Amino acid sequence: MDNGFFAMISRMKYINRWALMRNEHSENLAEHSFEVSVIAHALTVIGNRRFGKSLDSERAAFLGLYHDAPETLTGDMPTPVKYYSSEVRAAYKTMEDAASATLLNMIPEDLRPDFDGAFTPDEKDAELRKYIKAADKISALIKCMQEAQAGNTEFVNAAESTQKAIEKLGLPEADIFIKEFLPAYKLTLDELKDE
Repeated sequence: MDNGFFAMISRMKYINRWALMRNEHSENLAEHSFEVSVIAHALTVIGNRRFGKSLDSERAAFLGLYHDAPETLTGDMPTPVKYYSSEVRAAYKTMEDAASATLLNMIPEDLRPDFDGAFTPDEKDAELRKYIKAADKISALIKCMQEAQAGNTEFVNAAESTQKAIEKLGLPEADIFIKEFLPAYKLTLDELKDE
């Protein structure tokens, strides 16, 4: 449908994540995408300020905001299913590409250039995609930590494997974010205010 893009994006709030696990707090795609956008922005700012890089932080926030948008059409595929085999991953990639094309076609043609690369990897964004991936993993780690803190042991193994996946990325900005900012996610509101 022409001009249905923003209505479709608003449906991200109906797509729940972590469907195969018991959740103390359900997390939807809109919440997750916002968090990924914020963290991706932070990671690139860290890269620029502490490592002298020239990363486009606003572009990183934009890419983070829309990184899972195709899931409004495909739903959230649990990681163990998505990566079960190369055949399943290839089939899911085909679905993601089709969903991305559908979303892009919902945007009026004169506005489409401003959404370039939002849903599908673009060569010019290859460097930033590393930061989006790291932000996505950090967001997942935060979810695991919060679930574990609420007494939900279902997320303990997921936290460990997510932590290892972040370390494997070899992104010093992610290491800094985890060291300097992640501990605050364990604090209560009163503790955050008094810090």
